[in-house]
Amino acid sequence: MGSDQTVAVFGAYGHTGRFVVAELRERGFVPVLSGRDADKLKALAHETGLDARPASVDDPVSLDRALAGAAAVINCAGPFATTAAPVIEAALRTGIPYLDVAAEIEANVDTFAHFADRARDAGAVIVPAMAFFGGFGDLLVTAAMGEWTAADEAHIAYGLSSWHPTAGTRTSGAVSRRRRDGGRVRYSNGRLEHRHDTPPTLQWPFPEPMGPRPVIGEFTMADVVTVPSHLSVPEVCTYMTVEAARDIAAPDTPTPAAVDDRGRSDQTFLVDVVVRSGGNERRAVAHGQDIYAVTAPLVVEALDRILTGRTHAVGVASAGKIFDAPDFLRALSPHITVELRP
Repeated sequence: MGSDQTVAVFGAYGHTGRFVVAELRERGFVPVLSGRDADKLKALAHETGLDARPASVDDPVSLDRALAGAAAVINCAGPFATTAAPVIEAALRTGIPYLDVAAEIEANVDTFAHFADRARDAGAVIVPAMAFFGGFGDLLVTAAMGEWTAADEAHIAYGLSSWHPTAGTRTSGAVSRRRRDGGRVRYSNGRLEHRHDTPPTLQWPFPEPMGPRPVIGEFTMADVVTVPSHLSVPEVCTYMTVEAARDIAAPDTPTPAAVDDRGRSDQTFLVDVVVRSGGNERRAVAHGQDIYAVTAPLVVEALDRILTGRTHAVGVASAGKIFDAPDFLRALSPHITVELRP
């Protein structure tokens, strides 16, 4: 086991990786910079004064060297279809927790399918999708359900003011589309379904200040993996505002541009979660700024809770299963405003 303060960050020089490195330092951790591009690592090490350890997913020895002495590893390097399994294997060999920020549905399915038994038997902790898409939605659904152990349906509507995708987001999206043969997925009747039709467009009644907006229905995100992994909810649907969906679909949409000293873009978000059971309905509403930047406090808060033993599970576990969801969301108050509406 490594130092309680040393954390390896694979993909540290990427857009989200840089936010994660900054958040780790702000909270008293010592990041070890790692990734596949030695030149980018060297530049970031010069900028931050931190230790850099180049590593390749094709070279287990280099990954072991990158994780040596660390208390945990955070994987920020997509596409996660390529990076997740090798970095998880290295974490298991080293005996440290693994977290990632994967939004790729298929990569997260693979993590649960391929590592659940091994991680449980080893008493290891693996938390995939500990990011805005996947982890955050799961925490909101879990908190909204309260004492309910099951629900008929869960809806997660993403009200993004815009979506300027990073290069990593585009690459990961292309990998997922190839794996789906150009189709799309949805979660219905308790399973993932592959479809090749056009998703519906409808109005979603976002609360103020956003108000009702047109959304793409069945704009499926990683929440359809994380939520059903531990909650009995046969219908999980995610939605995206039409403007944001158009942004990410357009090939010429620029990457995010910083507007403050923390490097955040001017993108704002409102996430509206509705869970229904019988004739009852519960809701959670959250809003904040910059989905990439806010992933950093999400994954670092998760890391801190794992390293301090504030967890409810071992093995491969989503955020809502392994953490106290309402308490976790309260801890995010400096970054995200959350309101639960029983």
